[in-house]
Amino acid sequence: MSFKKKLFKFSIAQKFLAFIGYLYILFVGFTSKIEIINQEFSNKMWKEKKPFILAFWHGQLMMIGYVWKSKAVLNMLASSHSDGRFGANIAGHFNLKNISIESKNKSPSLRQVFKILNNGDYLGVTPDGPRGPHQKVSEGIIKIAINSQVPILPLGFASSKNFRLKSWDSFLITYPFSKCMFIWGDPIVIPSTVKDSEIEKYKLFLEEKINYCMNTAESKLDA
Repeated sequence: MSFKKKLFKFSIAQKFLAFIGYLYILFVGFTSKIEIINQEFSNKMWKEKKPFILAFWHGQLMMIGYVWKSKAVLNMLASSHSDGRFGANIAGHFNLKNISIESKNKSPSLRQVFKILNNGDYLGVTPDGPRGPHQKVSEGIIKIAINSQVPILPLGFASSKNFRLKSWDSFLITYPFSKCMFIWGDPIVIPSTVKDSEIEKYKLFLEEKINYCMNTAESKLDA
């Protein structure tokens, strides 16, 4: 069997497994109670058709389609390796579109990213992806926010019934019949005057805000 045929066969299998994953996520969403808190700003931005950058940890990716309450497409930055392609196949069943990261230098095409934001569309970023470190913000999202002057909206998620994969991101698999909680954070606008020496400060600030949303979601489930 030629390499192309093997690759095609793998692609078909990958799409089939992604469809199974999509059906599972649908079942979880259908059987679970999902609550979303502090969504006023995102609703306002959607209504006014103004762009923003959604930021959440890579390990919380599974249920993200259920917080996106807009007909507008969420363009997600994703890896170009097999994990990223698998995620893209699942995302395609929701109102999400994956933007592949170049495998050679592990950085997205900034021209494509800024075109999305300049058109008033929405960008989703897992700032600890595509390969970690776990829950540590990389400088990419900070630079995008500085140059685009588009606000970042942090997001946290928690579920009452779940398990975590033994992966670098401790990927969260939510079980059916769960209580699910999304917490939106307040918008973060990073000044265009920020110097390279100050980027680390904003990386830590965004980490703090995403963790606050996640921890708040977990505490509300336990209350």
